[in-house]
Formats: sequence, structure tokens, C-alpha cells
Amino acid sequence: MSALEWFAHKPLGGGIFWIQERFYESGNRANIWLVRGSQRDVVIDAGLGLRSLPDYLRDAGLLAPAEGAGPRPLLAVATHVHFDHSGGLQHFEEVAVHSAEAAALLQGDNYEAVTWLSDREVARPPRPGWSARQFRVPPVRPSRLLQEGDVINLGDRQLTVMHMPGHSRGSICLHDKDRKILFSGDVVYDGSMIDWLPYSRISDYVASCQRLMELVDRGLVEKVLPGHFNIFGAERLYRLASNYISQAGVCHKISTCAMRSIASIALRVANSRITSQ
Repeated sequence: MSALEWFAHKPLGGGIFWIQERFYESGNRANIWLVRGSQRDVVIDAGLGLRSLPDYLRDAGLLAPAEGAGPRPLLAVATHVHFDHSGGLQHFEEVAVHSAEAAALLQGDNYEAVTWLSDREVARPPRPGWSARQFRVPPVRPSRLLQEGDVINLGDRQLTVMHMPGHSRGSICLHDKDRKILFSGDVVYDGSMIDWLPYSRISDYVASCQRLMELVDRGLVEKVLPGHFNIFGAERLYRLASNYISQAGVCHKISTCAMRSIASIALRVANSRITSQ
């Protein structure tokens, strides 16, 4: 299967494209965002990596040329290193990730990447004989380590890094302040927010949700482009964040601790099988 078959995209205007993996039919299917700038293009999250995303961007004509030269520089930014977002980083020359998860990416740590893929989630295998049992996130050396407040300069637009741990220890949002757009990764999306994975932390998640609410209160966000599911606005962002905070009581912490223990054991067993193959 070619990259053109595997991926599909939708232009959103303003130099933003929404890309998805067509045959990965799962609630874990991540949204991929291409943001084009006057001097640099940025891909936010990279999917599973079963087919080359840079090949797709080139073949689909989504990489505009620089003035008098080839394509503009292309940077892939991972909002975090979970497998559904980071598997495709291997195909990029320039990769950025928050420093808290850089070691996991460099080592190909599929426990921290929470790699969990089944054959039934892939409607059409990317190549003959492919099996989900073979899948793992390979080691990738990041070319840029991100920190809170860093700015990714695209020329005519800037994306500000917001370190928002909770879902994972290195989770980030990217904030286009001028356009009041928030690329939220898995910090927040219109669904159940997951805080029971390895390196998830409820107290961090509460603090991150408070920051999200502050963005709305200050009128700094009008549109959220999340890591999963559909785009939503400021009112929904506020409600999702405030609902998480209100539910993060003692009972939630106890049940989450139990779920994290189960998930940790399952991931260690699954990834030990992958490593031994």
C-alpha cells in the first residue's frame, strides 16, 4: 500500500491541514496536523509510521516550495511519545519532543510509548504479511528538545510550547497565540481523558487543566485542534478541563491507581513479547 492510499487529508484553511491514517480504525487513531509557514512547515504528531508521512505530504502536493529552491524545512513535533503519535517520527529528518520524554524516544522505549496495537484495528495491512505483533516504535534521535515557553518559528506564525503533563510526563500543547489556536495533543480532546497510563499523574493533570481554563478566561483560545476526535471551541475546552478537575477526587485516584497497575503489567508483558521476537 502506498502512502497516498494510507493517509487522507482535509484542508482547514489558514495553512492548516488535518491528516489521518485511513485504515487505522481505532479510538487510538491520532490526528496529525500540518501547519505551513512562510519559512518552515511543522507536522504535529506523526501517527503509527506504517507508511511514510513525508512521502505522503510530498506526493499529495502539501509541501509548498521555498522561494527559488526546494521544499521549506519540515519539522515533526511530537506532543508526546505514545505510539499512536510517535511511530511515524522515524521518517523525519528533524524531530522535536519535550525533554522529559527525549530518552524514551531515543531508546525506543515501548513501555513508555504504551505500544498496544491489534490486527483488528488495522482494516487493511500496509503490506502483505504484516502483523500488529511486529509493530513497535523504533528509536529516534530528536534534533530539538523542547521546554516550556519555547517558540517554534515558522516565519509568519509562531507556535509556543506549553508543557502540560498529566496524560504523560512530557505532554505538550502548541499555542498559536496570534490566531488563538491550541494544538492540544492528548492533554485534552472531546472524550474521556486518560490518566492511568505509565507516567500519568493526576495532580499534574489537574494543574494542566487549570492552565487550560485560564487560557479560556483570558480569551487566548478560540479553537482547539486535539490529538483525537473532532475540533472544538473555547466553551467546550473549559467544560472538559473543569469536569476533569471536579472528578479528580479520592475515589477517582484509587480507581486510577488500580487501572494503572493493570495497564503497567499488560504493557510490560506485551512489550517483552515484542522484544523477544
